[in-house]
Amino acid sequence: MADTNYDGLVFPTNNFSNGLENDSKKLSSPLNGGLVDPAASLATARHEFGEHGGVNMSIEASATFTVMEPETLRRMFSGELGHDQDFFIYSRHFNPTVLNLSRQMAALEGTEAAYCTSSGMSAISAVLLQLVSSGGHVVAANSLYGGTHALLTHFLPRVSNITTTFVDIMDLEQVNDAIVEGKTNVLYFETMSNPNLKVANIPELSRLGHGKGVTVVVDNTFAPMVVSPARLGADVVVHSVSKFISGGADIIAGAICGPASLLNSMMGLHNGTLMILGPTMNAKVAFELSERIPHLSIRMKEHSNRALAYATRLEKLGVKVIYPGLKSHPQHELLKSIANNGYGFGGLFGIDMETEEKANKFMSYLQNYAQFGFMAVSLGYYETLLSCSGSSTSSELNEEEKRQAGISPGLIRVSVGYVGTLEQKLGQLEKALNRFYEDGFYIKN
Repeated sequence: MADTNYDGLVFPTNNFSNGLENDSKKLSSPLNGGLVDPAASLATARHEFGEHGGVNMSIEASATFTVMEPETLRRMFSGELGHDQDFFIYSRHFNPTVLNLSRQMAALEGTEAAYCTSSGMSAISAVLLQLVSSGGHVVAANSLYGGTHALLTHFLPRVSNITTTFVDIMDLEQVNDAIVEGKTNVLYFETMSNPNLKVANIPELSRLGHGKGVTVVVDNTFAPMVVSPARLGADVVVHSVSKFISGGADIIAGAICGPASLLNSMMGLHNGTLMILGPTMNAKVAFELSERIPHLSIRMKEHSNRALAYATRLEKLGVKVIYPGLKSHPQHELLKSIANNGYGFGGLFGIDMETEEKANKFMSYLQNYAQFGFMAVSLGYYETLLSCSGSSTSSELNEEEKRQAGISPGLIRVSVGYVGTLEQKLGQLEKALNRFYEDGFYIKN
C-alpha cells in the first residue's frame, strides 16, 4: 500500500464545531433508516463571517502569507502551528477560503475531513496514487466515467505499473473473487454508474472490501444529498464538484472526503499526492461554491422530482427508460433502502434508443424542435443536458468494454434541469417524441 503516514502539515479533523459527529443520532430519523440528513449536517458546519463582519466570508486571494517572527515559519513547517490556529504558509498547502469549502464538503458527506481540488479527475487521481503504490492492484466497476476508466486502463499501468480488474459491481461474488488479499489496495465504484445508472450496494460492498483489507473509494458525483456513501461504510468519497454541487456549468472543481489520516498523508511534504502534484483549487472558485452548497438540498430535490416525472411519462409512452426511481429498475428497492429520505432518486435518467442514429435524431428533436434541452456533455446544470454516452463521455471504452458495461450504442444520458414549469417541459418532451415517430422512427420497449 502507498504511503499514508504523516510527514508534514497537519490536517484537522472535522468536528463540525458543535459535536455533530459525536451526536449524529439526534439529527437522524426513523424515516430514513437512521441516516443523518446531509442538509442538517451542513447547517451545523462552522460558518465563516467576513473580515469586517459580513455575513459571507471574505475571499483570501493571497498565494503566500506573512508572519511577525522568523521562528514562526519554522514552527509552521514542522507542523507545530497550523491553519487550525489561523497560521497559513502558502495556498498550495492550505487557503482559508478553500478550507471553508472543504469543511462544508466534509459535513455534506459525513467524513472527518475533506480537501477541495481543481477538478474531479485530479481528486480521483490523487486518491488512487496515494492509496496504491507501484505494482499495486485495484478492483473497479466495469461501468465508470470514461476518464476514470482511461486512468485505470491506460495511464496508471503505464506510469505506475498499477493494474485494475474490472468487475460487474452488481455481482458480489465476482467482486469478492477479484480482490486478492495482500495485493489489492482499493475497491473503486460509483454510487450510480455513469452512464447506465446501476446502483451500487454500498453497505455490502464496503463490508466485503473491509473484510479483505482494502480501502473502499466511491465516486458520489451523481448523487450528492441523495446518498451518503461514507455513512454507509465507504472509506473515501470523491466528487466532481463541477456537476450538481456547482449547478451552474461554469466551474471545474473536485473534492476528496475521508479520514483525516488519509488527508494528512496526502498533504505530506515528501510523499503526499496533494502536496507534490498540487491540484490546487482557486480561492475565488471556492468562495463561489461555498455560496451554492447551502441550497444544494433544494436543487437536488427538484432535479429528482423532474427526473421521476419525465421518466414516468416516457415509460408510459412505451419508451425504454433507465431510472432508479422507476419500479422497473433492477435496483429500485436497493436505492430506496440506502437513500437519504426526501431527496428522491437522483437527477439523471437514460433513454435507450437502440442505435446511435436514433439517439442523435431524438436529441436533435429535443433540442432544435421542442426546446426541451441542450446537446452537451456534463451534468447537474439548471438546464437539461443531453448526450449519447457511447460516442461521448464513454468513448474512452472500446466496443467490448462498452458491451461488458452494458452501455447501449443508443443510450441517451439525460441530466435533468429545472428551468420552466414541469407541465411545459413534459409537453416539449412529448412534442419531440411525436415528431420522432411521425418521421418514421420507432423504438422497442
